[in-house]
Amino acid sequence: MRDFFEVLREQRWDDHRYYHHSRINQSLHLFSAISFLCAYVLIFTNPVAAALTGWLAAMVTRQLGHFVFEPKGYDEVNHATHEYKEQIKVGYNLQRKVVLMTIWALSPVVLYFDPTLFGIFDPHTNSTSFIQKVAIVWLFIGIAGVIYRSVQLCLTQSVETGLAWVTKILTDPFHDIILYHSAPLYLMRGELFDSMTPEHYPARVRVRKRIRFRR
Repeated sequence: MRDFFEVLREQRWDDHRYYHHSRINQSLHLFSAISFLCAYVLIFTNPVAAALTGWLAAMVTRQLGHFVFEPKGYDEVNHATHEYKEQIKVGYNLQRKVVLMTIWALSPVVLYFDPTLFGIFDPHTNSTSFIQKVAIVWLFIGIAGVIYRSVQLCLTQSVETGLAWVTKILTDPFHDIILYHSAPLYLMRGELFDSMTPEHYPARVRVRKRIRFRR
């Protein structure tokens, strides 16, 4: 278990230090995290609302932060190129995210032209029915995306890596709130980028930097 939690800490720290320099990105992650927590609550009572909240509010804002506001040049803090960071990314790097988000965006189009979705659904009768079916498809895409990548990591790296990544993904909303709750305040003060120094963060999320930098 000690090794598992060490792998989890490494994945969390790498994700933060490599992909969350922008305070705008951090602020969007804070909003995304709150939205995901709402989706977690809704999943037990209203899965359709949970899927819509998870994708439209949480995922869109989260990926907007990564694609639009996060720097893509040489990382002076970690002495790493963007290409290197993409190569070692454990979960969904930007290239994989493009594939996932494309599937998500095109799924309503497929459902529109094939109302049964290859015989899975009864044809929708109105706009409300259509939205409900879209939400179900989006819920399936989200779950399938997590399962697919976790199994892939278990097979290509290790079972521990795959399980740690799943744990990280499911607990990211809680961790992001702890880590980025002050990001909007820094942003209002005019600080556009995080200095990435440990003293900025709560003691429980200060972790030892791994020596895995590349010039």
